[in-house]
Amino acid sequence: MLRWPDLGRPFVFGHRGASAHAPENTLEAFELALQEGADGLEFDVKLSQDGRVVVIHDATLDRTTDGQGRVNRQRLAALRRLNAAAHFPAAAGRAQIPTLEEVLERFGQRAILNIELTNYTSPLDGLVGRVVRLVRRFGLQDRVLLSSFFPQNLWLAAALAPQIYRGMLSEPNRFGRMVDGGLWRWGCQALHPHLKNVTPALVQAVHRRGGRVHVYTVNRPPDMRRLRAWGVDAIFTDDPALARQIFSEQG
Repeated sequence: MLRWPDLGRPFVFGHRGASAHAPENTLEAFELALQEGADGLEFDVKLSQDGRVVVIHDATLDRTTDGQGRVNRQRLAALRRLNAAAHFPAAAGRAQIPTLEEVLERFGQRAILNIELTNYTSPLDGLVGRVVRLVRRFGLQDRVLLSSFFPQNLWLAAALAPQIYRGMLSEPNRFGRMVDGGLWRWGCQALHPHLKNVTPALVQAVHRRGGRVHVYTVNRPPDMRRLRAWGVDAIFTDDPALARQIFSEQG
């Protein structure tokens, strides 16, 4: 089971890496996030047509690459030919869509990894089992956190690998039901609420049940300061350098 370091401040996850300054969900963004002081990396996975676990957020390629169409209708070789930096605002050159194997091998011993299971348009595709097998293959059961908006993904992960930490993502305005029962019923140890839904009462309620609160997506200094004062356990941010600066100012 994952053991969280006692930092005296919220744990900082680079949301899709340092995605404010590098193309999201790329090795370049992950490397930059660690250079900027992130404690962990958050990224999204889904399956290619030939069953490989790839790191990309959207179900389609259009927003972040120079390709088009659904990710799960392309084989890995075709996905690797695309430029994952194609639409990044700053000139970033080329970047590939990584595989989960690449990320685990390169960063698994350097940071805690939050892997979001994003098979939201294909919930029966076998993604959870493939991710669990890869985490085990690299021996990272105590350095990985699996998260998802789909409770069934987390229930299956708990059944397959109960030692891997799990966090339930909650959509805006739906966090109450998760705290009241769903979070624990589905075998999770953490709640990942949207920034606008976090209150001191929510943090206290989760803590009373022995859980953690990891808040997404936090990019403004006033929000960072407020969440630290409320005692949240972690934040997901596009700008890890800013988060570390703000938390350092607060001692």
